[in-house]
Amino acid sequence: MLNPIVFAAFAFLLLMILLTWVGYRIFYKPGKFLKQLGRPVITEARRVLEASSEPGGSTIVTFLHQLGTKMPSSEADVATMRATLVRAGFRGENAVAVFFGIRILTTLAMLVVCVVAEPRLPPNPAMKLLLMVSGCAAGWVLPRFFLEKRVTARQEILRLSLPDALDLLVVSVEAGLGLDQAIQHVGRELQVSHPQLSEELLLVMLEMRAGKRRSDALRNFAERTGESEIRKLVAILIQNDRFGTSMGDSLRTHSDFLRIARRQEAEERAGKVGVKLVFPIFFFILPSMLIVAAGPGILQIFKYLFPMMKHIGGT
Repeated sequence: MLNPIVFAAFAFLLLMILLTWVGYRIFYKPGKFLKQLGRPVITEARRVLEASSEPGGSTIVTFLHQLGTKMPSSEADVATMRATLVRAGFRGENAVAVFFGIRILTTLAMLVVCVVAEPRLPPNPAMKLLLMVSGCAAGWVLPRFFLEKRVTARQEILRLSLPDALDLLVVSVEAGLGLDQAIQHVGRELQVSHPQLSEELLLVMLEMRAGKRRSDALRNFAERTGESEIRKLVAILIQNDRFGTSMGDSLRTHSDFLRIARRQEAEERAGKVGVKLVFPIFFFILPSMLIVAAGPGILQIFKYLFPMMKHIGGT
């Protein structure tokens, strides 16, 4: 009985020693060496570029890109679509072709659905033709609709992130940092709380490091987002930089304006709640309350009053 147990314990210990040695040689030692070397240089730039690049090695994306390149389109349409995709957060070079591929694929999918549903329709050629046309139109429009919704949601996130960013920018400027260093510092600090705005600010820094003027980089920032509040902020920064006025006072005033605008918008939405609740209350809540309140009385009427009326009518 002892020999099998001793053999199993010896094999277990040998296996543990072997796995420990392999883990140390493959994982722990290289990781310890890289930790001693320190963090990589320009981590923000690398992160932004990796986020902006296309997902490589994806068969679906490659297929959509090849499908989208076969679609004829003018340069104006491509430029407009590229600007919309950038505002939605898609900055890859192949984003336009992939989006066109998605539109073609959804149109074909809706056409297949219409063909499958055609036998269930009445034998009316006009209705069948209308179904085909409307299905293909829906398949073509739906991707653009969802893209516009994504753009609107991202612009709202950027707009709500601006007051916090402006407060940090004011503190950084009043602490003695230049505008370029302040933008870089704010972009780093907002990576966790407001990643979308942080990404845009770091892209501004990358453009300035690449040789663009500050005003041009800020204008590109406004064009990439398409948000009106960011356009106002960019105009304030450019004017203060041009005329040499106080940057901290202007940014603090604009931050207070944004917070007041946000509070007024919240009050406006709260004021609309009562009007928006009229129809749900009338169609869903009021009938259930009537059933609970008047239900027992109605049952008593059906139980006692109607038989008495029948009896009186019979006599």
